[in-house]
Amino acid sequence: MVMRIYNTLTKSKETFEPAVPGQVRIYVCGPTVYDSCHVGHARSVVVFDVVVRYLRNVDYQVTYVRNFTDVDDKIINRANRLGMDAIQLAEKYIHEFYRDMDALNVMRADQEPRVTEHIDDIIEIIRNLVEKKAAYLVDGDVFYAVETFNEYGKLSGRKLADMVAGSRVEINENKRNPFDFVLWKAAKPGEPSWPSPWGEGRPGWHIECSAMSGRFLGETFDIHGGGKDLIFPHHENEIAQSEAAHGKPFVRYWMHNGFVNIDNEKMSKSLDNFLMIKDILQSYHPETVRLFLLSSHYRSPIDFSDQNLKESEKALDKIYGLRKRLDEEAGFTDTDGEAAGGNHWPAFCEAMDDDFNTAKGIGILFNLVKDANRILDEKGQPLKAKDALASLAADLKRIGGVLGILQQPWQSFFEEQAKRQLQTMTISAEAIDRLVTERAAARKNKDWKRADDIRNQLEQAGILLEDKGDGTRWKVAT
Repeated sequence: MVMRIYNTLTKSKETFEPAVPGQVRIYVCGPTVYDSCHVGHARSVVVFDVVVRYLRNVDYQVTYVRNFTDVDDKIINRANRLGMDAIQLAEKYIHEFYRDMDALNVMRADQEPRVTEHIDDIIEIIRNLVEKKAAYLVDGDVFYAVETFNEYGKLSGRKLADMVAGSRVEINENKRNPFDFVLWKAAKPGEPSWPSPWGEGRPGWHIECSAMSGRFLGETFDIHGGGKDLIFPHHENEIAQSEAAHGKPFVRYWMHNGFVNIDNEKMSKSLDNFLMIKDILQSYHPETVRLFLLSSHYRSPIDFSDQNLKESEKALDKIYGLRKRLDEEAGFTDTDGEAAGGNHWPAFCEAMDDDFNTAKGIGILFNLVKDANRILDEKGQPLKAKDALASLAADLKRIGGVLGILQQPWQSFFEEQAKRQLQTMTISAEAIDRLVTERAAARKNKDWKRADDIRNQLEQAGILLEDKGDGTRWKVAT
């Protein structure tokens, strides 16, 4: 099937044809590191992590770049309030970002540039724009003149003549037009700054991505991604400055993910309705959060709630439950899955080729779970059934790899889940283990009454026992 991507620039699905056949160059706007990441940030990172995983799985050679904005008004203001150095504050939250994203099984990008590492690249683009009269200097600030770019507004669909200065548009009396935006900010006392042809200063927000994407991907590349809130003004301004500087199209396909909502409002720090990833991971397995974030099409909004997280948790338990059954009942371990795949992988690819429809892809994954459990429920499986299970195991492993789930042995997964569930219960894991050990001794001594009493005691506490040939396992009743 031909891969099709919804292009924000053309407002339509288009056949995906990278500039160089077999190679994909992709840039995604990373975080401004002035605070911990919330689940809204995680959606964008996880979505494009899956896009890259899938492209590589179907044999594209992918160069993936995701940046850090490590100098910015927000960082400087937060550092001043905390009495910290701005660069040190940014470093602290870069480490937090990695901690959170590593927990969510997010792969590192091929290049993860920081603004402060690319000041020379930024200055070079600004110099080019000034020479072309697309930018002008006022009191040490350099502004981009939006009226010099005839196609300004082509990404967002806004017409410059109809725009009214407002949210995220910096009001400044020195501007010729309210929508002109700053490329270089003159230094202020106590702020990080660098030398430039226009005096000491630091970059504006928008210019940094043009410089860093150009450094690693070239003046035109295949996919640029980010949240819908970046369409205007950030990505609109990236297009204007990049195409003015280089005289060629900036990006071939623009992809934007929808918001994470709470009570029908976008989750954001400005609305003070955000939930930090590190806090959510105290209650939910990281793969539960991934599955939740991928359960809706990436362009659609997704509603965050404990109920929706609980549903994703149950769904993940079913997937790992199949992994457990394949191991215990059919002899397929977590490392198996090299057999020829079945029909589910092609169906999954068909969903992903249609604008990376992970919601439909997850539905296909659960068809796989249903089919495999049906075969496992049949007694006296013939060799043919064994071959079918091998194909299903192969598809399960490949689909799980693209979605970034099933990344740990089922034994440790269920152990972690049990520990999380115990956090809200009155019995500890240590107490359960002691009772299980005592019960094993009672059974060995044929003290069946004591063994039954312990089982009943644990059941009343919400703990179920499962006796196996290699010992007794316990789980939290659901």
